[in-house]
Amino acid sequence: MSEPLNVTISSSAQYLGLDAPELASSIEQDSRVYLRLKRLFDVILALTALVALAPLFLVIAVLIRLDSKGPVVFTQERVGYDPKTRTPRTFKFYKFRSMRQDADPEVHRAHVTNLIQNHVAPRAGQTTLKMVQDQRITRVGHILRVSSLDELPQLFNVLKGDMSMVGPRPALPYEVALYEDWHRRRLEALPGITGWWQVKGRNRVSFDEMVRMDIDYIEHQSLGLDLKIMLLTPWAAFSGKGAG
Repeated sequence: MSEPLNVTISSSAQYLGLDAPELASSIEQDSRVYLRLKRLFDVILALTALVALAPLFLVIAVLIRLDSKGPVVFTQERVGYDPKTRTPRTFKFYKFRSMRQDADPEVHRAHVTNLIQNHVAPRAGQTTLKMVQDQRITRVGHILRVSSLDELPQLFNVLKGDMSMVGPRPALPYEVALYEDWHRRRLEALPGITGWWQVKGRNRVSFDEMVRMDIDYIEHQSLGLDLKIMLLTPWAAFSGKGAG
């Protein structure tokens, strides 16, 4: 992969009257500026949303407690990204609990294994990345999932710097253990609450197609693309397309 990149930089540098190291330095500087601005917008948007949605958080919390036993917020280890070291790392991931407290996680592990290893493609009228008719989900949990309201606690992940507003969805450790080498490219950016996959394909695409969408985002990420994805997110979330 390094050889094509060097050819591209050299050709672009010649066109711009720069040498390759100068162009590489310019690209790196642009990337740092983008990441700093992205972080600033993440903090502002997350804080604003948490204040504005505080009453909704309270209502959801009450409904979850009335519907089933267990904590309001579900925590789970996910694989993210460390911008400083540019390597994957794990972090504590937050969601409103949408499943019964005694839900068996091995059911989902088997589902994910089947998707990745057998390259399962979506069938008409069904989703693939999320389990169809998952009996572990509570009544309130089903509503939260269809509307994507279960994702709201991830605003705290954004404030902590574990996640961004826009990026690939954070992977599960047992999912990453099954990745082929090219799948791991989706781990080369801070995970997000929403992303290119959520607004373009959501759960109506195969796992490999989702990974290709994430890689496409990583290769073309910009503030303009982030804004476009965020503007498309409300329709994708509340239309329920591909949700489950």
